[in-house]
Amino acid sequence: MKRLIAPLIFGAVGTAILLWLGFWQVERLQWKQAILADIDARIVAAPVGLPDSADPTEHRYLPVEVAGEVLEEEIRVLASLRTVGPVYRIIRVVETDDGRRILADMGYVRDGQQGNDRPGGRSVLLGNLYWPDELNNSTPEPDEAAEIWFARDVPIMAEALETEEVMIVLREPSDLNMAVTPFPVDSSAIPNDHLSYAVTWFLLAITWMGMTLFLVWRISKRTI
Repeated sequence: MKRLIAPLIFGAVGTAILLWLGFWQVERLQWKQAILADIDARIVAAPVGLPDSADPTEHRYLPVEVAGEVLEEEIRVLASLRTVGPVYRIIRVVETDDGRRILADMGYVRDGQQGNDRPGGRSVLLGNLYWPDELNNSTPEPDEAAEIWFARDVPIMAEALETEEVMIVLREPSDLNMAVTPFPVDSSAIPNDHLSYAVTWFLLAITWMGMTLFLVWRISKRTI
């Protein structure tokens, strides 16, 4: 029996640790789901006016309604939609009624349509304030010759188009005849892998326990 004490303790401690990690991930899952539910509720809330000083943390996802002139100054950002394929996000400059210049993500056009004429004009835009985090070490620099950008970086786009570092992402089409499909903000891009992590830890706990029982069986057979 003395030969069984060490593997039993080792197995019990390992199983307990793996189970604790699994239950911790379950708690993290509930925490993340609450955050996502809050974001989803905020996205579809009643719109307000554009804040005087929009803050990337405080006002992220804030629904706003902005009236002004949609100018023809434009940035095209290459993106991809699972059900469509390659598309181009159309980023325009909006000069609001109170004289501010901000960015507006009007939506997307399919590959091959990015060079089409898209008229500007006065409009009332409904959408959400958003500061995307799309840059990484492998993101190419904008291809100025081809007029293609590869990520929405609000400060860089604002510098290029001489606007405030503020962007509204439309959730409804504008009343302009731009042939652009809205690509609204949602919470789907926010990672939530806690369920898969929890399942992994629980499966490891079962495996660890099984290996421990097998080892104990092998040791007990040798001592008979």
